[in-house]
Amino acid sequence: MRYSIIGVLAVLVVLAAGLPTLGQFPPEPANSSSGVVGPGGAGGPGSVVNVKAQFTAPGTGKQGRLFITATIELDWHIYSITQQAGGPVATRIEVSSVPGVRIVGEFRPTKPPETKKEPEAFGDLPIETHTDTVTWTAPIELAPDVDPAKLRIDGKLVVQPCNANSCLPPTPITFTATLGPGVEPSESSAAAAAPVFNPKALKIAENDQIKQTSMAVAIVMGFLGGLILNLMPCVLPVIGLKILSFLEQSGHSRRHALVLNIWYSLGLLSVFLVLATLAVTLGLGWGQLFSYNGFNITLAAIVFAMGLSFLGVWEVPIPGFVGRGKTLELADKEGFAGAFSKGVLTTILATPCSAPFLAPALTWAVSRPAPETYAVFTAVGLGMASPYLLIGAFPGLIAFLPKPGAWMDTFKQIMGFVLLATVVFVLTFLPMALIVPTVGLLFGLWGACWWIGRTPPTADAMVTVRVWLEAVAFAGAIWILTFGWLSSVMRDRFDRSVEEVIASRVRGFEDNGTEEVVAGPMAKPAAGKNVKHLPWQPFTRMMLEEAVAAQATVLVDFTADWCLTCKTLEATVLNRREIRELVEANHIVTLQADWTHGQPEVTDMLKLLGSKQVPVIAIFPAGNPNEPIVLRGGYTRQTLLDALAKAGPSKQR
Repeated sequence: MRYSIIGVLAVLVVLAAGLPTLGQFPPEPANSSSGVVGPGGAGGPGSVVNVKAQFTAPGTGKQGRLFITATIELDWHIYSITQQAGGPVATRIEVSSVPGVRIVGEFRPTKPPETKKEPEAFGDLPIETHTDTVTWTAPIELAPDVDPAKLRIDGKLVVQPCNANSCLPPTPITFTATLGPGVEPSESSAAAAAPVFNPKALKIAENDQIKQTSMAVAIVMGFLGGLILNLMPCVLPVIGLKILSFLEQSGHSRRHALVLNIWYSLGLLSVFLVLATLAVTLGLGWGQLFSYNGFNITLAAIVFAMGLSFLGVWEVPIPGFVGRGKTLELADKEGFAGAFSKGVLTTILATPCSAPFLAPALTWAVSRPAPETYAVFTAVGLGMASPYLLIGAFPGLIAFLPKPGAWMDTFKQIMGFVLLATVVFVLTFLPMALIVPTVGLLFGLWGACWWIGRTPPTADAMVTVRVWLEAVAFAGAIWILTFGWLSSVMRDRFDRSVEEVIASRVRGFEDNGTEEVVAGPMAKPAAGKNVKHLPWQPFTRMMLEEAVAAQATVLVDFTADWCLTCKTLEATVLNRREIRELVEANHIVTLQADWTHGQPEVTDMLKLLGSKQVPVIAIFPAGNPNEPIVLRGGYTRQTLLDALAKAGPSKQR
């Protein structure tokens, strides 16, 4: 069992190199001018309050105003700024002193707080709470020499978030207000009368249909979704592993081939059971692990090490995995660990993709009790494993494959380059500041694998252990160097480059004598730009609510850079000419909700829509925004056209 034990140690070493980055590099907030607070830490997935701010400049007949907006997670609330003493902690707004800026009135909410009484805790004292979203506004004056485009107003909002079971400690959330469109107080009554987005009033027909689905139907959909998942592009990089495995099995007995495929299927199922556990305990959705930098770095390291093995730099010491010689000779006795490992890797690489039937099945599963969740995830795993179990039971199904021979070495090396291309794909959705440190880590692993590869499989056990310890020490030293020093250097350089770009654009505005254009949900895209794409604007809750208040039909695309299904649909369906023409003709506002790094505001909106995975398309009809049309997992051009036609055009521009 020496080789199996060493193989397990190899996987643990690679994981040890990457997993510490989970805590070091959490998902980054989408907007540096906002603050968040919650049990998961600032910017973390547990955030319950998100604060953003903006101000409007005084104009002809108009007063400048400062707006502070708090977005509160579902089932949580905060207290009003007018909450009487003796009750819960009132919200407090503190604005830093800025030369040339003066607040000339009190902050008032654009909608009144909900008032109730809690006799057991506070007697007859009225308790004033805000849920969902609340904006406070106050009038401001600017000195004549103050340039609103360059002005930044800092402050903090001190809130105590509570839910039905507990309260978090009062916490200050910092904010920075910049010039924006705002909502004039004089328009408050009109805005209140207009359609407003209200999460508590959401009625999603697609969710109702899913809820009415029986467990048997959900299991069948899960099985079919898992079966089709084998054809998705995410799985292609490791399909070669199974082809080599099938060819290897062709030289063994039918019983041996069946047992190897059973072990492969157990590897598949083990990952689905882990994903089900994460869904039940942490609420993580399908593919959401890819929003964590540490997971992506670890995955890149594992796939890179495997690619090097395919290219002959070293040999993964798990019998039956790859390679030839001594390892292949031992496959009869110890090939099951390799088969299991291949099943694990195949499933992990499949999670950035979705498939028909998969999204509704998983949406149904995550809203059900734990046993039903596990049942559906198991069905998905069995669906994905079924072709391999079938081939294991009937090896004649692969008779069309060529006989094993020298060509297998060439095929194996080609698959090595495919795996390295997969590493490049993972690098594309890492934050820019982490790419160079990750490449440095891969360099360290390359050196470690090369050092191990120099030792023949027949070497003495003590020599093998010494070589492995030396390789691990080298890889560990590179990891400490890259993520202990180089990562901070690259982050500083990235921040500095962003500041330089912003400064150059400001200088350009000044030199050209033009005014900076403030983006908004109703702003029209510049002519001649992105003619092959919809006029996307970054999604924020505020942008959605402003567009809804203006009685616009809004299309929101929930996507992620790691979601290959999302990118395929965007290229082949969402941004096609027919869709663009209908969007333009109906004056539909298009917002793109980027979930690449698990942005909390996007996570919260997905939760409101009843989803924990992407892709998702949500279309909010003008005048009826609380009954959105939701498309999950996949859609055709005609399906999207029908949904847009059903939603109808914007009512105002």
